[in-house]
Amino acid sequence: QVQLVESGGGLVQAGGSLRLSCVASGIIFRWNAMGWYRQAPGKQRELVAGLTAGGRTNYADSVKGRFTISRDNAKNTVYLQMNSLKPEDTAVYYCNTGPQYWGQGTQVTVSS
Repeated sequence: QVQLVESGGGLVQAGGSLRLSCVASGIIFRWNAMGWYRQAPGKQRELVAGLTAGGRTNYADSVKGRFTISRDNAKNTVYLQMNSLKPEDTAVYYCNTGPQYWGQGTQVTVSS
């Protein structure tokens, strides 16, 4: 079955950086678009960044210029490099493909 396993979350001060990773199994990874979403307490889940199989990217306006999504097809892994983090980036971050497949989420907390 399809599995997505995220890692890399944690607690960081404002202005800091984190890199999230998501390892996928059960799919032909190189054929699939991948995405990162986030959900803050009391808010709806929102798209943060997407990456097509062909390498096109799209980003939420709130993270443009600070976050970068990338993939390593040899490792079945998608990354989210997050720089210049802000307290409002605090959320659970989820990996997605399919579009029905989701990881378990990884918590990112940015302190001010």
